[in-house]
Amino acid sequence: MAGPEEKNSVKRVGIRDVAAAAGVSISTVSNALNRPDMVSDELANRVRQAADELGYVPLRAAQQLRQGRSGLIGMTVINIANPFFADLVAGAESAVARGGRRVLVGNTNDELVKERDHLELFESVHVDGMLVSPFGGPEAWIQRLRDSKIPTVFVDAIDDAGEFSSVSFNDVAGGRLAAEHLLSLGRTRLAFVGARAEVRQIRDRLLGTEEAVDAHGGASLERIWTDRVNSDIGRAFGQQLADRAPQNRPNGLVVPNDHLAIGIVSSLVSRGIRVPEDIAIVGYDDIEFAAIAAVPLTSVRQPAREMGHRAAELLLARIAGDATEVENIVYEPTLSVRESTIGRSPA
Repeated sequence: MAGPEEKNSVKRVGIRDVAAAAGVSISTVSNALNRPDMVSDELANRVRQAADELGYVPLRAAQQLRQGRSGLIGMTVINIANPFFADLVAGAESAVARGGRRVLVGNTNDELVKERDHLELFESVHVDGMLVSPFGGPEAWIQRLRDSKIPTVFVDAIDDAGEFSSVSFNDVAGGRLAAEHLLSLGRTRLAFVGARAEVRQIRDRLLGTEEAVDAHGGASLERIWTDRVNSDIGRAFGQQLADRAPQNRPNGLVVPNDHLAIGIVSSLVSRGIRVPEDIAIVGYDDIEFAAIAAVPLTSVRQPAREMGHRAAELLLARIAGDATEVENIVYEPTLSVRESTIGRSPA
C-alpha cells in the first residue's frame, strides 16, 4: 500500500533528469532543446530521445519570462457565449499565433467585477499586451491601464480620451440603418428591445434608432428595457409581447443582439404571431445562426473576425515598438436582409 508521500505527490521530470538519462550536462540539454545548432546531431537526438522517454515538458513560461515576455495576450470579452465575441477572439488568435503567442481570454459575462478580476489576472501573469472589450465603457479603466504600462488596444469600443488605439464599429449608424429599413417597409410602430444604459454599444444603437424615427414623420418608438441580451430573455419577452392585444404591439422591432432577436422570433412564432407579417424584426451582429434560423433573421452585420484580427495587429505593432501614434479604426455597418423583415420570396 502506498504511503502518504507516495500517494499524494507527483514528481515532475526536470532538466536534470533528462541530463542524467542522456549522460550529458544540463547545459548540453538546454542547448539541444533550445539551440540545437550548438550541438552535434548525435547529441541532439540523444537528448530528445531521453526527453521523450521521460515525458519531459519544458517550462516555456519560465523561459519566456527570462526573455522579458510571457508569450500571452490578455483579452476580455463581454459574453463569450455570443458568437460575435467568439469570432472576435478567433480573429485575434489568428493574428497573434504567427508570432508564437497565445490569447488568454477573460469572459466578463456583463459584470464589472469580473472585468476587474480579469485585468488584474493579466497584470499578474505579465501578459505582453491586452485587447480589452470593456463592459462598462473604456473610461472606467483608463487610469488603471495607463498605470499598468501594458500595451493595450480597445476592441469594439473607443477611448474618447485618445490615449489608446482601438478597433470599433459605428453603432449609431448601425441602429439608424436597422430602423430606416423597417421604416422603409411601412413599419411605423417601432420598439427597441434590450436598451441597457450601461453598455455603450447598445446605447449607441438606440441613439441611431431614435435618430431614424425622429427624422421620419408619423413614426413612434417604444423603448423596452431588459436585464440581459440573450435568447432566454428574448423568449420571455416574446411571450410578453404575444400577450398584448394586437393593436398594442409594435409592428417592427430593432433588437441589438442576434441571440436576443432569435429568442423573440422563436417565442412569437410558437404563439402564432407571424414574422414578418405581424411584426418585422431586425437583429444585430449577423452571427452564423441568423441565416439558418427558423425565420432567417435580417441583421446588421459586424465583421467580427476581421475586427479581432486588426486589433491584434495594432497591438503587436505597439508591443514591437513599431507604432507610437494612436490609431482608431471604425468599421461601417451593412445590412443582411432576410425573411424576418421582407418575408419569403415566391418560389
